[in-house]
Amino acid sequence: MAATARRRDGQVAQERMLEEAMTAIAEDGLASLTMSALGKRLGTSGGHILYYFGSKDRLLLEALRWSESGLADERRALLNRRVTADRKLDQFMELYLPRGPRDPRWTLWIELWARTSADEALRQAQDELDRGWQEDLVSLLDKGVRQGRFASLDAAECASQLLALLDGLSTRIVLGQRGSERSAVLATARSAARRLVARP
Repeated sequence: MAATARRRDGQVAQERMLEEAMTAIAEDGLASLTMSALGKRLGTSGGHILYYFGSKDRLLLEALRWSESGLADERRALLNRRVTADRKLDQFMELYLPRGPRDPRWTLWIELWARTSADEALRQAQDELDRGWQEDLVSLLDKGVRQGRFASLDAAECASQLLALLDGLSTRIVLGQRGSERSAVLATARSAARRLVARP
């Protein structure tokens, strides 16, 4: 029982560190996130955080995984909603896009993308996270075709194209490029989705 309690305490501690890391990135940016600074926010030491994660890169990857896990739960709930396939597709895109230039999840994605070519474990983790979005979008599109809401299509290819478009648009939001306010980008995504996903 004591060992179980210790494991649970360790899990809670790690989740608290990941949550605080995401908050720090949203408030101050990724460049300002150090183990020492995060430790101060948590009332502990940078060494204590390293005990759990081993390195800053590992902390960033686990923070992204933690964030994506929550979004995966939201995607599953979305796919089970009793709304039209068109509405589900729209809500999927809203969930995918960053909330704004300081979105910590997307800040992490961009940082880790730049590192994947030199880190096989990181590339595999990225592929795993990407696969969840791809599979759920394919499922959404296939169901829309079966229900007669979407015209016949290659769901896997269409999903890949739409996600690539959303990645590019998301990067523009995070970088704060001119004309990349979230509402404008979402309108662009909706327009592109209407072209990619034909209606019968």
